[in-house]
Amino acid sequence: MSTVSKIRVASNLSPWLCATKVGEVYNVAVSHGEGRFKATDETVKKLIENGQIATQYCDLDGKATMLSPYNPNGSVYAIEGITTPDGRVYGKMGHSERIGSNLMKNVDGETDMHIF
Repeated sequence: MSTVSKIRVASNLSPWLCATKVGEVYNVAVSHGEGRFKATDETVKKLIENGQIATQYCDLDGKATMLSPYNPNGSVYAIEGITTPDGRVYGKMGHSERIGSNLMKNVDGETDMHIF
């Protein structure tokens, strides 16, 4: 699968996301097929408490969603990316590196998350 998904910043405590604001939405290329984030409710609760859920798939209104096609892989709690507790490591599903002047010409909205 290859598409563009809307990704909402849920926490910017990580240095990787210092140029973003919570609630901002970016259009990010995704092409991960069967990959998805899975965790128990208990684990997700801890991630939320620590501000480690960095980014989530969202709908056209910027609300995190489990609905397809907005959440293309069924990741729990619409999680697209998480960080380590100290924020130094940011693991994400989407390909934020796939940006440039000749890419996504027909996609409205911001594509550069400024993480590189």
